[in-house]
Amino acid sequence: MQTVTVSEQGQVIIPLDIRKQLGITPGCQLSFIIEGPNLRVEVNQRIQPTKPEEGYGLLVCKLPGERNLADFDVAHAMRDAK
Repeated sequence: MQTVTVSEQGQVIIPLDIRKQLGITPGCQLSFIIEGPNLRVEVNQRIQPTKPEEGYGLLVCKLPGERNLADFDVAHAMRDAK
């Protein structure tokens, strides 16, 4: 059993060996269940890490002309896609 300390904001750090054993990665969803005086944590959803190149081609601009990444506004593009 490992003991951690709760921060002022109510946060705890799950020890690395436990995260590895349970496959907890950034973006995972956890459920907290109260069982009498105990707290049980369940891993609900494991999200596989992705690489930037896996998103290649998701956003397509059909306007003519040359564009630079610095000119690209993601929020604007997503608004226009709807």
